[in-house]
Amino acid sequence: MPLPSLGQDTALIILDVQKAMDHPRWNAKNNPGYADVIAKLLAAFRAADLPVIHIRHEEANPASSFYVNGPGQPFKDEVAPIAGETVFAKQQNCAFVGTTLEKHLHDQGIKRLIFTGVVIHNSMDVTIRMAHCLGFENWLPLDATTAIDVTDANGNRCDRCQRQNLPGTGCV
Repeated sequence: MPLPSLGQDTALIILDVQKAMDHPRWNAKNNPGYADVIAKLLAAFRAADLPVIHIRHEEANPASSFYVNGPGQPFKDEVAPIAGETVFAKQQNCAFVGTTLEKHLHDQGIKRLIFTGVVIHNSMDVTIRMAHCLGFENWLPLDATTAIDVTDANGNRCDRCQRQNLPGTGCV
């Protein structure tokens, strides 16, 4: 997958792509092929020696598929970090809360974030919105994300609602 001309000020963010997403509670994914697309982007970033940041959700609730000591905790094999790639663990939906992600991005001179991962109407939404508030340029390749069937009071699927709202967050 060829990348446009991107420099070291661009990082690929892989958010919450963990084995937890293989749990039956997540079977209603709107884009079951999201991890394959992320794997292609990841390979392109690695080939271009561009920054890659993996973010893992560590849930304290034992009933969660993302439980910190549960079988869903590891990254999915197709997007697992390799030596030299940055990994952050988060306990909140937003990857900037309770982590040093913002400091790391500034320290590395990263200005542009390409967001991939799960779930678009939860952790991705709040993290992208915070990145925008912090002044980062955000890119969101929609085929490298997924959501589950959640509907609002009007019967609209939330992944569609969120995607309509995300342009206001600086996403291109």
